[in-house]
Amino acid sequence: MPKRSAEARLLMGAAAAGLVHAGFSFYWALGGRWLLPTVGQWAVAYAREAPVTAGLLLIVVAAVKCAVAILPVLASRRKLARPAVWRGLAWLAAIVLTGYGALNSVVAWLVLGGALRPEGGFERQAMIGHAYLWDPLFLVWGLLLGAGLLVGSTDRRKRARAAV
Repeated sequence: MPKRSAEARLLMGAAAAGLVHAGFSFYWALGGRWLLPTVGQWAVAYAREAPVTAGLLLIVVAAVKCAVAILPVLASRRKLARPAVWRGLAWLAAIVLTGYGALNSVVAWLVLGGALRPEGGFERQAMIGHAYLWDPLFLVWGLLLGAGLLVGSTDRRKRARAAV
């Protein structure tokens, strides 16, 4: 088996994090409820009150997460037309995932620690889910994706310079 590059390992790690996120969305779309309260009671109520609509929406969410997880890997392997466009979109995804995950994790930690006190209170179980599971997973996904893209860009520049 050929040795995988650092870019490939990082992008596969990012894909794994994204597919875990997508997997839970698919699971909830199919009627599963484990860990759903860690998203928020609004999600539990929506799944109970409008299961078909919630399921369809979650399938779309899961499909988008799968695409964001898998397309950068395919682009890095030159399996897609116009890989530079896909890499640009992957950079955007890395920035959004990292920023969203970092900001929401920190806010959730501050709320749980008492440094921030939301007007009207907060759902403890959902805040724990956002502080220690969902938002850190977005952060890890974004960081791994960004690191893989950065390493890949550096490797391509080195190869281009060596070819000259």
